[in-house]
Amino acid sequence: MKKKLILIGAGGHAISCIDVIEAEKKFKIIGLVDNSKKIGSKILNYKIIGRDADLHKLRKLAHYAFISVGQIKSADIREKLFIKAKKHGFEIPSICSPKSIISKNTKILEGTIVHHGSIINCGSEIGLNSIINTNAIIEHNCKIGNFCHISTSVVINGDVKVGKKTFIGSGSIIKNGVNIGKNLVIPMGSKIFKDLKK
Repeated sequence: MKKKLILIGAGGHAISCIDVIEAEKKFKIIGLVDNSKKIGSKILNYKIIGRDADLHKLRKLAHYAFISVGQIKSADIREKLFIKAKKHGFEIPSICSPKSIISKNTKILEGTIVHHGSIINCGSEIGLNSIINTNAIIEHNCKIGNFCHISTSVVINGDVKVGKKTFIGSGSIIKNGVNIGKNLVIPMGSKIFKDLKK
């Protein structure tokens, strides 16, 4: 039997999350949470059943929740929702597309989603509540911090470290061994050859 799951966030990123969750076939989505104006409407046939403020009541309906809010400029909202969901007793799983390739010798912490076509190689570690987006490549022995977003078709070569709450834009390439600081926004198409710190 599939485990019951509530999605927190009902924007564009939620649509991508739903697609991965359905493909993984481990969870049954019983509804989404967003702002009060959207309550009663649907996304991909899943109803918006409440607001963030209703999480304490919705915990009776599902043991699991997942943060389906996207992240570009700041990870603060995702972090606050993650902490709030944990406070109300939800378990927050990691979600990994069956269409991704993930080494058995990796570590993926709770709340992280790995989208279709992504590759995570041996010895890498992905922190809490991060987004590894479609077709991203994370090579061997990389450390991705908590609340990061590695966007579509990013290539992170071996032994790279990415600090918490950092966003790396689509198509960017990170040279092996580089250290990327925390709370950074790296623009789309960047080529990073040396350490970046904030």
